[in-house]
Amino acid sequence: METFTGKVWVLGDDIDTDIIIPTEYLALKTIDDMKQYGFSPLRPELAGQIKEGDIIVAGKNFGCGSSREQAPEIIKALGIKCVIAKSFARIFFRNSINNGLLLIEQPNLYDDMTEGDRITVTVNHHVDYEGRQYPIASLPQNLVDIINAGGLVKAMRKLNGLDEGDCNGEYNH
Repeated sequence: METFTGKVWVLGDDIDTDIIIPTEYLALKTIDDMKQYGFSPLRPELAGQIKEGDIIVAGKNFGCGSSREQAPEIIKALGIKCVIAKSFARIFFRNSINNGLLLIEQPNLYDDMTEGDRITVTVNHHVDYEGRQYPIASLPQNLVDIINAGGLVKAMRKLNGLDEGDCNGEYNH
């Protein structure tokens, strides 16, 4: 059972993929080049303030808008450990799992949060904040395995023995 603690960044309702990474930056060559523009339409300074292990807590419908895999990749590249929201757009939710980003639906935490506070997440159990426990639903084990592997492609490579060190001398990498 994984547990981690992080500083919280509070965002509102309907944070769409154009806010997460605006269209004009999708032409940049790498996610690393793009990440500095994450959330820039909403808060231009935010990408530069986020630190490894921080957590986003948001309102409803996080990740709505166009289906772009760069959105969860940007969030991960910024160092965000997980996003907790009242609800997520369906395709963003699946894109996030496929890219190894943990998303947690929790309907009440957002209303009680203050930006900059710290919370502790016990994956598939609860979130602890100021002495209160907020229950969270468990993700199926196959999705947890994908997240822990760093995404769907990495999970399948590992499952099929294609990662470095998993080859038993059968492949040249």
